[in-house]
Amino acid sequence: MPVVLDTHAWLWWASADKRLSRRAASSIRKAQAQGDLWVSMISVWELAKKIEKGQLTLDRRLDDWLDVALTLDGLHLAELTRPVLMESCALPQPFHGDPADQIIVATARTFTATLVTRDDRLRGYEHVRTLW
Repeated sequence: MPVVLDTHAWLWWASADKRLSRRAASSIRKAQAQGDLWVSMISVWELAKKIEKGQLTLDRRLDDWLDVALTLDGLHLAELTRPVLMESCALPQPFHGDPADQIIVATARTFTATLVTRDDRLRGYEHVRTLW
């Protein structure tokens, strides 16, 4: 089954951060081995915005970090396709107004994937399969 990583899950997995839960790490390893692990292009934008705003600091320049984090074995970059963008605007309500979360959830729904996220708002959204 495909797995889509929320932005923080991707960051923590790529950085070997201990905040990633064991269950999430196990699911990621399985999807990685199957070549069915995904991160949305919007997550690249989200990281760049967090750095721009001073909310996140990486151990190297963002471009250099991305060169590594986007080429990890088994990981694919999910583009912002027309079906994903249309789905993000048609999510069953109620859904909060964060456009990045809308696109990440729409990506998971479009791929019929499990979304790996620690975000309680997304984990409580009944219209997408999540795990943490």
